[in-house]
This record gives sequence, structure tokens and C-alpha cells, in this order.
Amino acid sequence: MKYSLNKLNELSGGDKEFNTSVIQTFISETPDDIENLKKAIANKEFDHIYQFAHKIKPNADLLGIDQVRENMLAIEGHARGDKNIDAIEKTYLEAETELQAAFDAYRNYLK
Repeated sequence: MKYSLNKLNELSGGDKEFNTSVIQTFISETPDDIENLKKAIANKEFDHIYQFAHKIKPNADLLGIDQVRENMLAIEGHARGDKNIDAIEKTYLEAETELQAAFDAYRNYLK
């Protein structure tokens, strides 16, 4: 798997039950966050764009999905800074693709 559970294992002390719970929560809740982020981008709601990116970022970080963490940081910066919707949209699409791959990888991990 190309994602690292190092941070999660550090937090959990390697407790597989805890790790499973965190991963299940990520898989069940993050798709809604992504959809809400997508809607906020479509509506150019920069405060909401920031909030959803900010919500997704720590989970991506904890689960070693580094590209998505970087994408969310960039989206936060644009939402709070230059309001560059084109850059936000492009970065979102990259993150969405990576998150779908991560969902698949973590679903397989849970099997």
C-alpha cells in the first residue's frame, strides 16, 4: 500500500482495533466532506471551501495520504488568500482522484 499508517500507529500505539475504527470513520465520512467541498467550489463559497479542506487535511495526514494533505493546504491558502478558483478546482480534482485511490486501498486493508 502506498499510504503510510506510521502516524496512526504512533497515535494508537499499534492498536489495530483503534486503527480500524479511524479508517472506517475516514471511509464513511470523508466522501460527504469531498462532496461538500465540491459544492462549495462550484458556488465559489470561499469560507466553506476553507472549512471543508481544513476538515479533510488532518485525516489525510494521519492516514499518510500526503498528496491530499498538500492539496488541502493549497486549497486553504487559495480560499483564504488570492481566491483563485481555477487553482482550487484543479487542486481539488487531483485530491479527489487520490482520495478515491486511498478509499480503495483502505477498504482492502480492512478486509
